[in-house]
Amino acid sequence: MAGATKYNVNRIELCPDLSRCIQTVAREEFWASVNTLMASKQENEDLQQRVELLRAFLESMDFKELRRQSEEHLTQGQRVKFLVYWKQSEPGYDMIVS
Repeated sequence: MAGATKYNVNRIELCPDLSRCIQTVAREEFWASVNTLMASKQENEDLQQRVELLRAFLESMDFKELRRQSEEHLTQGQRVKFLVYWKQSEPGYDMIVS
């Protein structure tokens, strides 16, 4: 597939900030991926898997708790990154603070 974009479906990196919470960032990434998939003229299994992981993440996470955890660090000027991945058959994540 010449020119095809390769998506990392093992881990998706989401970086919230004070103006966009983790739920907003995940939702924006989900819809950007859906739009790319729909506009694609060829099947892209990696992108389909990315959409599925983001959908499952959005449907299953306690975003009130994730916002609380991440905003605690963001308000102190630290950077927060969520790595979203499949943990067995459920979406999981690691929160990395730097």
